[in-house]
Amino acid sequence: MDTASDLTDGLLTAAVDLARDAANIEAGGDWVGDHLEVAMEGERLATHLFACTNPAYRGWRWAVTVTRADGFDEVTITDAVLLPGPDSLIAPAWVPWAERVRPGDLGPGDVLPTPANDLRLVPGFTDEDSLEGLSSLAPLSPGMWELGLGRARVLSVLGRDEATERWEEGDFGAESPMAKAAGQPCGTCGFLMILGGTLGQAFGVCANSFAPADGRVVALNYGCGAHSEVEGGESENIAVVVTDEESWDNVDLSEVEDLPEPVAVQEIADESALDADIQADDVSDDDAASVEIVAEENSVAEDLEKPDEA
Repeated sequence: MDTASDLTDGLLTAAVDLARDAANIEAGGDWVGDHLEVAMEGERLATHLFACTNPAYRGWRWAVTVTRADGFDEVTITDAVLLPGPDSLIAPAWVPWAERVRPGDLGPGDVLPTPANDLRLVPGFTDEDSLEGLSSLAPLSPGMWELGLGRARVLSVLGRDEATERWEEGDFGAESPMAKAAGQPCGTCGFLMILGGTLGQAFGVCANSFAPADGRVVALNYGCGAHSEVEGGESENIAVVVTDEESWDNVDLSEVEDLPEPVAVQEIADESALDADIQADDVSDDDAASVEIVAEENSVAEDLEKPDEA
């Protein structure tokens, strides 16, 4: 087997400038940096690596492969590409669309085709002809098949088991924080709607508008604080909000700064009397004379209004 030293070709490893020119043409600009290394890919076949200076491709490298014909010294270019380096930021490995879809990804208007060989489904018996054909098959008990009722396929045992496991481990299963804090399970709640078939032995649908699981499939051993049999004062988890509107709160103002000094009632009365005295002093002599004239006129008017004495 040839070793790396056996494949060394001095003409190819020395063709750095030729490889750089090819990289510049491929880059379409001044995005080719320092020469990093050269590696022999095979007999008379070598690849030169140059740093890429484009900030959008940090860590990437220009790879230019050169070769020459046997017995000739002329070196030619075979390929020039941009390849990621060991520290390059690259996209994750491509995953088929059918494997990328996750629960909750489906939105309005989206269509999710169901594979023909989906193990979660089995053929459903939709008419009498299908039922009559069962006699030629191995005996089937009602637990092994069900009427499709117009459906070409129905849930398989695998599909049912996956659903029950998913529901049991979800937000409305027995291990959820809400269920662990609840006092009574859903199995004894009057708001529980029982499911038909075998699933009804473990699950139901919540019909309490105040419950967090309203309209959801819940495990019978799930529970919440809106249980139908919870009465006031029986559960420590019930928070009662009381508003006291008939008393007042004592507030400690000893640590409050820049409070105004309290004003005594007597001081307020004294200030009011002082203001009255000042207003009286401000009345001029002319004003006082006017007041006396008005008083005399009022007295004369009252005498005229009195009836004459007989």
